[in-house]
Amino acid sequence: MTREIVNVQAGQAGNQVGESFWRMLLAEHGLDEDGHYKGTDPLQLARVGVFFNEVEHTGLPNKYVPRSVQVDLEESVCDRLRSGPLGTLFRPDTYVTGSSGAGNNWAKGFYTEGAELMDNILDLVRKQTEATDALQGFQLIHSLGGGTGAGLGSLLLSKLREEYPDRMLQTYSILPSPKVSETVVEPYNAMLSVHQLVENSDMTLCIDNEALYELTQRTLKVKQPSFEDLNNVVSQVMCGVSTSLRFPGQLNGDLRKLAMNLVPFPRLHFLIPSYAPFYDPKAKAFMRWNVKDLTNAMFDRSNLLVACDPRFGRYLTAATIFRGKVASQEAEQAVLELQRKNSAQFVEWIPDNVSVSLCSVPPVGQTQAATCLANTTAVQELFKRTLTQFAAMYKRRAFLHWYTGEGMDAMEFSEAESNTHDLIAEYQQYQEATADEDEAEYEEEQAGAEGVEYEDNVEGGDYQE
Repeated sequence: MTREIVNVQAGQAGNQVGESFWRMLLAEHGLDEDGHYKGTDPLQLARVGVFFNEVEHTGLPNKYVPRSVQVDLEESVCDRLRSGPLGTLFRPDTYVTGSSGAGNNWAKGFYTEGAELMDNILDLVRKQTEATDALQGFQLIHSLGGGTGAGLGSLLLSKLREEYPDRMLQTYSILPSPKVSETVVEPYNAMLSVHQLVENSDMTLCIDNEALYELTQRTLKVKQPSFEDLNNVVSQVMCGVSTSLRFPGQLNGDLRKLAMNLVPFPRLHFLIPSYAPFYDPKAKAFMRWNVKDLTNAMFDRSNLLVACDPRFGRYLTAATIFRGKVASQEAEQAVLELQRKNSAQFVEWIPDNVSVSLCSVPPVGQTQAATCLANTTAVQELFKRTLTQFAAMYKRRAFLHWYTGEGMDAMEFSEAESNTHDLIAEYQQYQEATADEDEAEYEEEQAGAEGVEYEDNVEGGDYQE
């Protein structure tokens, strides 16, 4: 039985990344742009139902339709999707568009324009979920810098959490980059969205444009990358994450297993994705990758999809997903060796904190590939960066009238700021935590609970205040 995922893409960034993702899914499952099967491998259709609904026509080949909802507060991006090469793939009634646009204003997406569309969106999502056998969860693709992806995306997330409390909610969130800024009010929109993501999402995969630009220029050798190039990189990771749901493998891992192994504390669910191999297409003939190379590349800073340095933090947990002909012993050995060599980078109070999944079907045009999702305390760098910009603007109350004019309370900004401060402090606390001091605290608690008196010389420190 397939465990289905419903895809929701919101805003311009969400719909453009989504288009690229669906294109890659079609290639992996041997489907053409109209959703008809043209492949040769029976594995391609075995679990195609994870992302597609099968529509049967008498006398015609079956059509596979994406289980997706496309949302935007202006019509242009969805119109481009409708009239583009994938126009006949999506069901015509799965588009929900407004007419006025959110104008990069989070409050418009969350409170006014977005709230008006919410009933239509939830009806569509309900339709999609009712047609499933065993719904695994939802994935939301959006950016945090604009109005629709950030505001409407956050609102949709809280509504989904309300309506489907026991289903997984995974988001692919495009964060503002340190150097590449598209809009002036990005820090406001991003902080308000992070405030919502902390509460409502189960797993958030952080992506940012600057890291994608660097990756495509340095590694893929594209001199002037377009958004299409960047979106292809994101889609490779997205396809990698859902691989074990879509194809049989030696060691399976689904969204729930991933979250179970990756999120040690409920608020700390912001993950850094990476992928290997990335290489210049012209140099493909000279490349030979083995499992060890793939493992090292996944944890290499240049392959991350986010501009932060994991050397300045420690890994709480990580999940690796290998694709292609990979022996399980070889994969686990490579991961173990990497952990041994860099033991200072991994927290010692979660032993064996890197999980391994294996899938036998490689990506199109490659023999082996690997995806990694890391939960590292270095992710606080992203929040600190945005918080600094947010604080500078909020101190002078710049641009605030645009938000309060839509019925927002200025207190929400202060709440979002303090929530992000707390999040950064939590990451820092677990970065500095060691196994010994925690043992001491644990023993102390146990002693208090059982009324047992410990002697002063218990290992782990002196207990007398």
